[in-house]
Amino acid sequence: MRLDLPSSFGPAVSRRVMLVAAIPLLIAAAVIAGIVALQAGRLAEREIAGLERQLIEAKKRELKNYLSIARTAIASEYGRALPDDEEAKLRVTQILAAMIYGQDGFFFVYDYDGTNLVSPRQTDLIGQTLTGTTDAEGTPVVDRLIEIARQGGGYHDYIWERPSTGEDARMVSYVVGLQDWQWALGTGIFIDDVLHGVDAARADVQTRVEETFLWTAAITLTALAAVFLSGLITNIRERRTSSIRLKALTQRIFDTQEEERGRVARELHDSISQILVGARYALELAKRRVRSGDARATESLDTAATALAGAIHEVRRISRDLRPGVLDDLGLGPAIQALCEEFGARTGIDTRFDTVVFRNRLDQEAKIALYRVAQEALTNVERHARATALEVRLFGHSEGATLRISDNGQGMAPVGGSGSAGLGLRNMQERLERLDGRLEIESSRKGTIIEAHVPLTHLLPPEDSADPRAPAPSPRQEATPA
Repeated sequence: MRLDLPSSFGPAVSRRVMLVAAIPLLIAAAVIAGIVALQAGRLAEREIAGLERQLIEAKKRELKNYLSIARTAIASEYGRALPDDEEAKLRVTQILAAMIYGQDGFFFVYDYDGTNLVSPRQTDLIGQTLTGTTDAEGTPVVDRLIEIARQGGGYHDYIWERPSTGEDARMVSYVVGLQDWQWALGTGIFIDDVLHGVDAARADVQTRVEETFLWTAAITLTALAAVFLSGLITNIRERRTSSIRLKALTQRIFDTQEEERGRVARELHDSISQILVGARYALELAKRRVRSGDARATESLDTAATALAGAIHEVRRISRDLRPGVLDDLGLGPAIQALCEEFGARTGIDTRFDTVVFRNRLDQEAKIALYRVAQEALTNVERHARATALEVRLFGHSEGATLRISDNGQGMAPVGGSGSAGLGLRNMQERLERLDGRLEIESSRKGTIIEAHVPLTHLLPPEDSADPRAPAPSPRQEATPA
């Protein structure tokens, strides 16, 4: 007989389980990486903005120093000149026009009407009225410089043509007012080098954030691959182990079937077959005596009838061992009681059976399992225990039902020391595991105690519950082993 069992946890289910387990990991890793990248970007942006402000502030302080030098240079002329002293104004413009510094540094002067008076780097602007001038972004330039000068002084940033290259670049200017002459005196410095440096720093930070994100993704994928690989290896190992266990279980089933068939065959041969042969000989003898008119024919018929009655008894005993009818007719308690009485009568062991009448009933699977456990335990006691007393108890409790079998024998050999005993214990344990129950064994030289526990899930409602909608009995309620 070939036994094929379907696998409820095949490769497809395993892959789905691993995928379901991996999705939260991916989502968590993506969220963490996104948060880290966002926070790193914000922190870097704040640091870069702070660096930009510091650099520009340094440029502004430098401008203020340059303008202080220019005012010092013209102080002697401007301080003693009258507002309409044209010669002093000419000398001041000459002094300022000569004060160029660096590659693009210069001083500029506008009168409050917007006319350019000093522009040493762009001499074509001298004498032109530049009111209303705006840069490429639409920012007012000259008008705003004059306005700041009227207010006493300050900074203004705008786009202006760089003298050395002729290209537009961002410039920061510092301007003060020479109020006696109605002039706006200032100087400026181009900050595109600062902006380029800030942009480079920002690009570098962005690159590092992206690298961090990629490293996080790589680590996550590596961890995920490791999870899948370990899951695959575990799955393969478990499938191999399950296959080996399934083969062993199948072989055990075959062995059990062959053992049961051999036992039934021996029972039929040793008891029923011999009894029927004896009955046949008695009937043949009665037949011959009837033909010869022998008065002893009646004795032969009585002998045959007694033999047939013994055969009928043996058939009933074998049938009861295979499947006791009392288990279906009267329930588990009477079936185990009959089993114990028959066991005591056959072996001479003092056997006592005790049970408690309780309301709930056991389902069919639990009754069969506990009966087979009792059968197997009594068989082990008869074959191996050398006991003189045996006690069997069946009772219910708040967690389910328990069958307790105790003897005063020599104890139990370790599982595997006796092939039949080890197989019987495994059979008992597997029967209870299918019911989510458990088997507990305590063995010593003073005897052995076997307890088979069935959980509450295998207890049925009381038979006298007329209303199907009535609430289920409390776990503390007693149960009956019917």
